Amino acid sequence: MKVPFTWKVTGWFMIGWSPEFPVGEVRPLRYFGEDLVAYRDATGALHVLEAHCKHLGAHLGHGGTVVDDCVQCPFHGWRWGPDGSNRHIPYQPDRPNRALRLRTFPVREQYDCVFIWHHPEGKEPHWEMPDIFGKFPQFETDPSAYYRAYPEFSRRAEREPVHPQTVAENAPDSAHFEYVHHATVTPLVLDWKTVGPEWQFVAGWPDERSDNPGDLALRFHSHLFGLGGAISVFEGAQNHRLIFTCTPVDDECSDLFYSIWWPRLPGDTNAVPEGRLRDLIERQFLSTVFDDLQIWRYQKYVEHPPLSKADAKGYMALREWATQFYDVPA
Repeated sequence: MKVPFTWKVTGWFMIGWSPEFPVGEVRPLRYFGEDLVAYRDATGALHVLEAHCKHLGAHLGHGGTVVDDCVQCPFHGWRWGPDGSNRHIPYQPDRPNRALRLRTFPVREQYDCVFIWHHPEGKEPHWEMPDIFGKFPQFETDPSAYYRAYPEFSRRAEREPVHPQTVAENAPDSAHFEYVHHATVTPLVLDWKTVGPEWQFVAGWPDERSDNPGDLALRFHSHLFGLGGAISVFEGAQNHRLIFTCTPVDDECSDLFYSIWWPRLPGDTNAVPEGRLRDLIERQFLSTVFDDLQIWRYQKYVEHPPLSKADAKGYMALREWATQFYDVPA
């Protein structure tokens, strides 16, 4: 997908789920056109650094090992700390090269979801990643009241030709539900506002059984945290929480991550539901992202769309809000 803005977007972006990064293991990653290495040290802290050793360029994610809180290069054993500094050179142990430093990426873990802060020039976070369960405190915020999201109710789509802004532009778009998600009732955007790096909105589905158009069968509350993704909750016929994110891999594609926390049935202590409820969640609710992907994979980004009167205000406001996350030109 060709877009008129950079893929090196500023913000918090998901890179996976916590169980994918076990203690003592090193994992190669690639995001924002850069090779990265992730490792979890003996204390359980997860670190993400640029991947190539400053000595002779070996990739720390392929054959590297964890030693204490450092990642050790597989080529000559140089060790790099969580702050990116050179901590140890085995053949001159009293003289690490203090002038060398790998770029580091701030990491936040929430409820098995892993996020990193990305700024194209390496600047520190401008804002904190919002808490998934702290959002929408009017609904149940105790994680133990929900079934676990990973791995059963989580999905990843890799290297899709989708830019994060394309995903974000779903927020003001209610008309696509009838055609993309085969909804029998078209939802209405009831309210939206911008709060710094967040785009916050509420949508509602009219109740087909009522003659009053103001009666709603379902409400959808969603907050976009920059262009990295959205934290959402359903109110009404379903009452689950979810997160849907999009993280650029390079200048052509992104990885998408999707997790659902479904309310636990009374008295059920299992990590995940069994039987028909599990089948329903997997079949009906985990498929929605792939409905959208069937459009996004082949979509051309229209910079100056001939919007209808009904959707112009929301679309253009969101595009204006999104400009704050582009700190470098395309």
